[in-house]
Amino acid sequence: MKRILFLFAFFSAVSCGVGKSAPHLPDTSSYKLEVPYPTKLNDSTFVYQDNFLTKNKQNLWELFISGNPLQLGHNNGSLTQGLMQKQEKIFFSKVEELVPSQGKQWLLRNVLKFYNRNMHRHIRNDFQAEIYGLSHYSGDTYDYIAPKFQRNLYLHGAHDIGHALQDLMLVGCSSLAVWDKQSENDKLLIGRNFDFYAGDDFAKEKIVSFVKPNDGIPYMSVTWPGMTGVVSGMNAEGLTVTINAGKSRIPLSAKTPISLVTKEILQYAKNIEEAINIAKKREVFVSESIMVGSAADRRAILIEMSPRNFGVFEVHNSPQLVCSNHFQSEAYENDARNQKHIAESHSQYRFDRMEELIGENEKLDPQKMADILRNRSGLKEIPLGYGNEKALNQLLAHHAVIFSPEERLVWVSTSPYQLGEMVCYDLNNIFASEKGGTNLGSKERNIPRDGFADSPEFQNYELYRIKDREMDRALLRGLTLSPEFIKQYQALNPDLWSVYYKAGKYYFERREYIKAQKEFEKSLTKEITTVPDQKRIEKFLRRLKRATD
Repeated sequence: MKRILFLFAFFSAVSCGVGKSAPHLPDTSSYKLEVPYPTKLNDSTFVYQDNFLTKNKQNLWELFISGNPLQLGHNNGSLTQGLMQKQEKIFFSKVEELVPSQGKQWLLRNVLKFYNRNMHRHIRNDFQAEIYGLSHYSGDTYDYIAPKFQRNLYLHGAHDIGHALQDLMLVGCSSLAVWDKQSENDKLLIGRNFDFYAGDDFAKEKIVSFVKPNDGIPYMSVTWPGMTGVVSGMNAEGLTVTINAGKSRIPLSAKTPISLVTKEILQYAKNIEEAINIAKKREVFVSESIMVGSAADRRAILIEMSPRNFGVFEVHNSPQLVCSNHFQSEAYENDARNQKHIAESHSQYRFDRMEELIGENEKLDPQKMADILRNRSGLKEIPLGYGNEKALNQLLAHHAVIFSPEERLVWVSTSPYQLGEMVCYDLNNIFASEKGGTNLGSKERNIPRDGFADSPEFQNYELYRIKDREMDRALLRGLTLSPEFIKQYQALNPDLWSVYYKAGKYYFERREYIKAQKEFEKSLTKEITTVPDQKRIEKFLRRLKRATD
């Protein structure tokens, strides 16, 4: 299933309408450009004028860029070129692994090549110019797929496709905000887990980006090489955005990638009203909730966008807001797809767990917020098994972020997953005109590493993930596994339902029905992720009953 998702996202991203006609390019005639030639100070620090890229001791890349849109793209690309090309290789090598046949690649690319043909019509020219500048630093290896600009432009939509097909992958972002009496200092505090999983290698090189555009408001975001859109960020006015996937149909035509909607909000909005007005202007092609936090308004709201609907959700007489992966506004009250998603997915479960954890804390501070984001247990502290999508901490997050908008402070997680030390950044200092040098963090405010990351249980989980891939290969290819392997596999993560479900499938396919029944019944005693998962197990048990009668 994950393979289908990746292939669809890939071919949607690269089927850029490449044909005999000249590809679209943005108008860059109004932008002055000085081609940057960065100076390499050491293996992890590159500088060009006031722009720089450096790696901190927690292994986060920190990028600071300034200029007009075209210059921003060039500055970004020239500084991150090695990382960009590495990320591109990771992405496209995965496709070659999944579809080695060039003929099949050609066929799928041409079937879908119309999909992104009009995306540029839905993206601001200045944002296109920035991506165009960035694209000059892409590698030549994949030019046969599409020209560099088209390749980079449409890869910004691959994230949306991944969310649209969330049932085929591990996606379960969670976010929450508290203020007034629910916050330790009565100030707005926001936390989020970005649980978008595109492989371990994809998540290795994370960038904390600080952008000082000539036009608009300076802002920061947590991102990856080659990405100019925003999935988690805050601007110098104390406005924050985070995105959570909603339930979507598979889109038929690409429009505005949600990360470029949130980028526009950060760059041009100072308060909630301005953020809503910007979002209303944009047509998107998937369903997403945007949590907007505002220092000016001292609260947070949700903008809920889909191709056919638009809603705003705000709480009244309550100092907290919780968001998982379903819509809450009146605009979606009668949306059958959304209601089914609430009933059958793990979204409501995580929503309830966030509310439960907030209720257990009289007032939240950044450390307590981090504890919630790192929580691995289920409702009423029941064990879920590590990696269960019902957990707030699914042990696969690309990143976690905590914002204190009124103080202009942000904490960014580090590896492994969101368990490492959370690095604090003070936007007041970073965007000050007199700011100099490449030392951006405020280490005295850092949140310590979670002790679980150094525990035997965590080491077992990492070994389980290796064994889980071996189990998946065996199921796919009909390979034989030893009883000792299955026993160890389950012992490494004994509370996770899927280790028994997969063992049941393995025995079922080998017609060892008594063993299969035992495993399926064991899986039903655990906390199963979704209603469809539970129905699948029950279906296997009915088939076993017929087979053994």
